[in-house]
Amino acid sequence: MQMIDAAGVDKALTFPGLTEILRRMFRDGAIQPVRHHHTVSRPHGTASTLLLMPAWTDLARTEGNGHIGVKIVTVSPDNNAIGKPAVMGLYLLLDGTTGEPEALIDGQRLTQWRTACASSLAASYLAREDASNLLVVGAGALAPFLAKAHSAVRPIDEIRIWNRTPANARKVADALNAEGLNASVALDLDAALPWADIVSAATISTLPLVKGALLKPGTHVDLVGAFSPTMRESDDDAIRRSRIYVDTRAGAVKEAGDIVQPIADGVIGPDDIVADLFELTREQKPGRENAEQITLFKSVGAAIEDLAAGIAVFDAST
Repeated sequence: MQMIDAAGVDKALTFPGLTEILRRMFRDGAIQPVRHHHTVSRPHGTASTLLLMPAWTDLARTEGNGHIGVKIVTVSPDNNAIGKPAVMGLYLLLDGTTGEPEALIDGQRLTQWRTACASSLAASYLAREDASNLLVVGAGALAPFLAKAHSAVRPIDEIRIWNRTPANARKVADALNAEGLNASVALDLDAALPWADIVSAATISTLPLVKGALLKPGTHVDLVGAFSPTMRESDDDAIRRSRIYVDTRAGAVKEAGDIVQPIADGVIGPDDIVADLFELTREQKPGRENAEQITLFKSVGAAIEDLAAGIAVFDAST
């Protein structure tokens, strides 16, 4: 069994390459049961979340042994206060026929790659072809991945990073500049929203940050954070003004606060979700139809994405 660390994941993947791998996986399909979602209470501080995300190749539709994979993830919001990432995890990849362990992969890095590339996959259908101004909301570990993933599918000329702590946004901007991207810090979120062609938010906020009234026509909104029903990154105006897309319908209507709360409040209904990534990649539902539409993509993560990325890392490492 291979042990593949974060550096090994980085070596194995590219943003354009993984975006296309995810496109094929959503189009072709795999088996993914509903993920296990457990709250781990703590006597002091915020509760953690334990996620178990299994998926496996549909052997009836593919050649060879295929693969089985499961990601074990913890989300501990209080980690940010001690300088550690909120998300920790490992990915176990198995032979699809024998169950033999094939690889144990750094789950945190795999999650960063596949989450960002799920966003770039959605943007390839939903963002304007000429989208060049990218606003990243949040300066956590995922922020640079989102910036590079969106830059892989759209002609991004300028990136602005907003965070409640500007110093953290500066660190992300400096790192992106060092890689040849044009990044700076946005000090005023409300002023940056009308500027953006793409707004990509990855936070654990429980209060809306993306205000729909400030979005210009043609904006694409990419909501990656707010992974539970009690969290939210967009307000009702953003939901009302947008054509809504999700990574998976089942996950979004159950876990995504940006979808669950507006449905509960009667702002939208489940039928207002235009499509998920399965329907977009299979051309069963339309993506962006004109340059004036505001589109909104909400992801909560899907085991099929981890399986696709895990197989890609394993294949590149053998």
